[in-house]
Amino acid sequence: MSTKVKNIVQVALCALLIFGLSLTCWFKPAETFSQSENKVLAQFPELTLESLANGQFMSGFESYTQDQFPLRDEFIGIKNFTSLNVLQQMDTNDIYLEDGYLAALVYPLSEKSLDRVSDHFAHLYKNIFSKGEGNVYLSVIPDKGYFLAEKNGYLSIDYQKMIDLLKEKNPDFKYIDITGLLSIDDYYFTDTHWRQDKIVDVAQKLASEMGVELSGDFKTNVLDKKFDGVYLRQLNLPLKGDTITYLTADHFDGCTVTRYNYDSKTNKIVPTVMGMYDDKKAESYDPYEMFLSGAQELITIDNPNATTDKELVIFRDSFGSSISPLLTEAYSRITIVDLRYIKSTSVAPICKMLGIELENADALFLYSTLILNNASFI
Repeated sequence: MSTKVKNIVQVALCALLIFGLSLTCWFKPAETFSQSENKVLAQFPELTLESLANGQFMSGFESYTQDQFPLRDEFIGIKNFTSLNVLQQMDTNDIYLEDGYLAALVYPLSEKSLDRVSDHFAHLYKNIFSKGEGNVYLSVIPDKGYFLAEKNGYLSIDYQKMIDLLKEKNPDFKYIDITGLLSIDDYYFTDTHWRQDKIVDVAQKLASEMGVELSGDFKTNVLDKKFDGVYLRQLNLPLKGDTITYLTADHFDGCTVTRYNYDSKTNKIVPTVMGMYDDKKAESYDPYEMFLSGAQELITIDNPNATTDKELVIFRDSFGSSISPLLTEAYSRITIVDLRYIKSTSVAPICKMLGIELENADALFLYSTLILNNASFI
């Protein structure tokens, strides 16, 4: 084949690729949501004289073409696979692969973030728990980088320094150290979170330090659905997904689990009784949200058959969704609060309005290092 013919073929293939992708972009139905990026995708903007004149149309059209680009996830996967396996980069998009685990870089340590978090904690302590008879506890959940980063040559925060700073900034809280009970085996390969079936000993340690005991008598169940964790969805790499194992107990049947969500239509907080595990979310693109129905502002779990009449308030992030059910055996009521979705200044008035008493309950502030080092989430 002559050089001229080769050039013609190359140009023709490039033109076919460009025009093919362009036509596909124009005529394929617009997708509304990206599971890999966990975001709502831009739609075709309204075309008016005003939007053209002020630039809103072109700005919206640029976002639309980026979000609706054909084979977007596939190209992302190719790029990330090439970065890690061909170019031998240590990470891609601040995510790395070591020992079969995908993990995110957590660096540098943000003391401003710890200050912000501690300000929220201090407000809650001063306005709620300092007035009652309960005890207040703090515990930090290490991310996977605690076990992977430093030994494999990745930038890593000083985890002990983080813990020491939090203890210093929250002197009225009793710290419960759970890091020694955890290992990398206790986490999903492709996701952020820990495995519920691996943290019974962590729940027992927390309970014991808070003055109650757990029998640890649980039944193991396996979800019949592949679980592609958040890191795998972001990178779209050809890796094997995880399996979710969840725990049940006899006393779960007697518990009443209620979530409280704000309804913008009625301007009221609406209670909804739900299960300890959400079957619909178990079948969703992110089955981890089956634990207590995922992200929720406020949840109560009432157990009339608890081994004590004590109550507990847990301030938590998504890690708390899977460990909270394991603590229900010992508490007549557990109130679960997610400060990512409800302001610290709103907790007391909202709970008072709902008739949820907090003052005399014990309180556990249980957060992962991922959240603590990025307080913009709170």
